[in-house]
Amino acid sequence: MFLLKNKNYIIQPLKCLLVSKTCRCYSDSVRLVSMKNKLKNGPGLKNFIESSTHPIMVDRPYIPYLANVEYATKRKVYFDIYGCQMNLNDTEIVWSILQNEGFERTEVEDEADIFLVMTCAIREGAETKIWHRLDHLRGFKKRREVSKFKQRPVKIGILGCMAERLKEKLIEKEKAVDVVAGPDSYRDLPRLLALTDSGQTAVNVLLSLDETYADVVPVRLNQDSVSAFISIMRGCDNMCTYCIVPFTRGRERSRPVSSIVDEVRRLADQGVKEVTLLGQNVNSYRDITEHTVKHETKLAEGFKTVYKSKMGGLRFADLLDKVSSVDPEMRIRFTAAHPKDFPDEVLQVVAERANVCKLLHLPAQAGSSAVLQRMRRGYSRAAYLALVRRAAAAVPAVGLSTDMICGFCGETEEEFQETLSLLEIVDYNIAFLFPYSMREKTTAYRRYKDDVPEDVKKERHSRMLNVYRRKCQMLNEAEIGNTHLVLVEGSVKKTGQLMGRNELYIKVVFDQEEILTEDGGKRSVKPGDYVAVRIVSAKASVLSGIPLYHTGIREFYRHVSWADRGTARVPL
Repeated sequence: MFLLKNKNYIIQPLKCLLVSKTCRCYSDSVRLVSMKNKLKNGPGLKNFIESSTHPIMVDRPYIPYLANVEYATKRKVYFDIYGCQMNLNDTEIVWSILQNEGFERTEVEDEADIFLVMTCAIREGAETKIWHRLDHLRGFKKRREVSKFKQRPVKIGILGCMAERLKEKLIEKEKAVDVVAGPDSYRDLPRLLALTDSGQTAVNVLLSLDETYADVVPVRLNQDSVSAFISIMRGCDNMCTYCIVPFTRGRERSRPVSSIVDEVRRLADQGVKEVTLLGQNVNSYRDITEHTVKHETKLAEGFKTVYKSKMGGLRFADLLDKVSSVDPEMRIRFTAAHPKDFPDEVLQVVAERANVCKLLHLPAQAGSSAVLQRMRRGYSRAAYLALVRRAAAAVPAVGLSTDMICGFCGETEEEFQETLSLLEIVDYNIAFLFPYSMREKTTAYRRYKDDVPEDVKKERHSRMLNVYRRKCQMLNEAEIGNTHLVLVEGSVKKTGQLMGRNELYIKVVFDQEEILTEDGGKRSVKPGDYVAVRIVSAKASVLSGIPLYHTGIREFYRHVSWADRGTARVPL
């Protein structure tokens, strides 16, 4: 029997309650009720924490099991970011947490005390770059130890998906690594960094079923950027056989709509002109904290899923409607979206809202039904093409982007030819094409053999790129003479031209000059401006044009018909 003590409270052991004179005169049931009431009305763990303070953390509660941990403050952090847009947003969450604890940020390596590497584990190529970066940081750390600044030892932290996937290898092989933190452990970073002061390696890679960081306001790393990213959900339930994400980011869970809308509103107030909603599968978003009619997610014909359909709550179409209503002059993008979860309601919001960009990301991954089945994608080639036709019919002048993998387990030349033919049939404005790399823990790792030779993968990847670039050149040349609405992002260092992106996220460059404003005057162009640009030449990845006038989203589309929006077409 133990006794918990505090200067303000004493919790009596359960035995004392049972044998006290007060309780002894009651029946067993009465004594039990009395005991429960005393415990219920007495002090709890929260009282102990809130009533105590740590000598170095006057403004924080004293947490007993962290009694010997001092939070490091005024230490300078340098961020290395690899991988997807979600990793950029995660880094902004990390920076918000660390900044709140007194850390400072630097973009100069020699000033840094802490290097935090936000990692990606999706493909082998990404991990290889990170291993090379760790080699450099290991040498930097050793040089600091023998320099005149040795009193400022360097700490190295590995964050994100690679931390979760290779935690043992990172600790054993990379003796220089001090902190390993998975995607759901960022709140714990101040404590983990403090623990390294005693020379130990601090690790927290536990995955969560409910962590969304909804209450953490990200601090943008580039405050001057006209665009921002917002994670609306975390994790994934799809379990595609090739994909490591469910094992590195955990189960799917969504942020509340209210927190997302509030973040969009804050960004609008800061002058941000474009927001991208991020998730592994945004179309399966579901805010179950909102009590609504229980709409069941019904998949279109030809699509299936490995998990049970979700019921109730606000769906992605509801979120898109609310987010796009915050500021009609703020562009809204979203990625990624699994083809199996593309309901008509989403297409309707995209079609009706001028500020929701008409680029739809439909990751096909392969053009062969047999390969898609081995990938466990939940659809066939025919079902995918039917979705493309449905999207083109619902959203005038729609644009498409995709992901494609070549060389997946067992892929034959005939199956790869079907992928090439899909690239020929569908007019993709943007495509992310990669040779397959086997990932441990995935179903493919356990069930299949990575039997396509590396040289064959590289050759097929090259053929995919050739088809894609040829198609992009053709699509972009078709835009010559059209007028695009361009959100200006900045300037091109080599040429001094201004650069922005059109509705389909394609780069558009043009010369700086004074152009007409809405009030009839003239002024030069700056980042954050919407400019109408007439396209005069095209390359596979960039358009060149002449700036015509300053405008806004509503004003531009009021005078430009859907047929003249300047976007590529999809064959029906």
